[in-house]
Amino acid sequence: MILEVNKLRKEVSSGDSELTILDDVSFSLEEGQSLAITGPSGSGKSTLLGLLAGLDTATSGEIYLDEVGLHKLDEEDRAILRKEKVGFVFQSFELLPSLTALENVMLPSELKSEDNPQKNAEYFLKRVGLSEREHHYPNQLSGGEQQRVAIARAFACSAKILFADEPTGNLDPKNGQVVSDLLFEVNSETDNALVIVTHDLELANRCDKRIDLKLGRIIE
Repeated sequence: MILEVNKLRKEVSSGDSELTILDDVSFSLEEGQSLAITGPSGSGKSTLLGLLAGLDTATSGEIYLDEVGLHKLDEEDRAILRKEKVGFVFQSFELLPSLTALENVMLPSELKSEDNPQKNAEYFLKRVGLSEREHHYPNQLSGGEQQRVAIARAFACSAKILFADEPTGNLDPKNGQVVSDLLFEVNSETDNALVIVTHDLELANRCDKRIDLKLGRIIE
């Protein structure tokens, strides 16, 4: 089991009271599976993703990522776990503007002191169709190309699980389809698990599993 969530609850302070963002959320995901998290704005999707990735802590409940209890770790240990096991694709791409496409893709592997980061980065840039653009900077790339670089970066870092937050949200339909296809094609070549937060029901329906959130709870 790559991901197991048990009775997750998240509350935040709102004036003199506590506001419940997530309540009684439970599910699991096997290695190699894909999961879509859907729901209207304000339903708790991004909050849940942040908890699953160890970017935030829950009020109560348990999260096991690759059999490690995130809920038992302090911030430093969660950061180490993210570096070792987690890849990210964000709606806003989050590429470093001072680095080329190749350097952006190499960076996570270099930070982990992995072998052959350049060779690995070149392979994944080729896999997403950007070999000829590897020495271009982000401002020289289209939005679709930048997101493809972000996908290459996520897969190049040898993660166990990839979290994608609205990966097609800033793209036109044509580029959105290209990015969706690449996510699933490249993921199918690994044993990575894939978790996607999305409003795109067509993208969600391509996943092995789907959970729908409403007012912080999973609806059946």
